[in-house]
Amino acid sequence: MLIGYARVSTVDQSLNLQLDALKAAGCTKVFTDTASGSKDDRMGLTQVIEFARSGDTVMVWKLDRLGRSLKHLVETVHGLQDREVGFRSLQESIDTTSSSGKLFFHLFAALAEFERDIIRERTQAGLKAARARGRNGGRPTKLDGKQVAMARTLLSDRRNTVGDVAQTLGVARSTLYRYMDQTEDVDNES
Repeated sequence: MLIGYARVSTVDQSLNLQLDALKAAGCTKVFTDTASGSKDDRMGLTQVIEFARSGDTVMVWKLDRLGRSLKHLVETVHGLQDREVGFRSLQESIDTTSSSGKLFFHLFAALAEFERDIIRERTQAGLKAARARGRNGGRPTKLDGKQVAMARTLLSDRRNTVGDVAQTLGVARSTLYRYMDQTEDVDNES
């Protein structure tokens, strides 16, 4: 059975072009979504994946209608293949029910993995270079060493409450407690 899936991003857009192409290609059942491709919860996509059985083929008008990213597209198609469900994209002429279509899609998946690895390597190199220049990244600290010492001194006087000290330093009580716990751990290790 040929099962179609069509998606548009907004209600202002029309599904007609996709629906006509899928029906002309022989789809007997078509599921649709009106949602951004970046959304995880697309009811029509969930339905088409649940509906498809071994031997069926899921068909889209264009690749970008199915996956919210290249990684998601590859994962979705591999999930279909694991259940012996084929995949076809009309515009890109990809058909995983044929040997050449599987080869093309696997090359496509390998390129996607290569792209992810390169991005990961660039990110790691950038972080390493930043650390070498003394930048550690992450969230800036709320209190420096002097402020922590001041907080300890203020808290050692029983007349000062945690709330008063936190307000004086311009932080929340939970932040002050966290800094006090961290410095106690450092003191205990010494």
